[in-house]
Amino acid sequence: MVVETLIQAKQLVKNYGTFRAVDGIEFAVAKGECFGFLGPNGAGKSTLMKMIYCFSPRTAGELSVFSLDPEKRAPEIKNRIGVVAQTDNLDDELTVTQNLELQDH
Repeated sequence: MVVETLIQAKQLVKNYGTFRAVDGIEFAVAKGECFGFLGPNGAGKSTLMKMIYCFSPRTAGELSVFSLDPEKRAPEIKNRIGVVAQTDNLDDELTVTQNLELQDH
């Protein structure tokens, strides 16, 4: 039986200046699998999720979501993935429609 991999990370790194938020993580999530990231505050969980849903580019390593590169195929990935923010991140200067359109890019 062939298992379809939906998310794959190899030596994934994310730096913010000199601070390394994600340090060479490797994992794979198969179709139908339930997964979660556990760790203390500052462990890189939110940063990792931002890379998966195409909000933040990786510094190094490989990442694929639905066998697509988030940095090159973000619209296709975003059309297939749902994200619920932990806090309200809407822009008060925009209309509801504009905020929704912004999330679609």
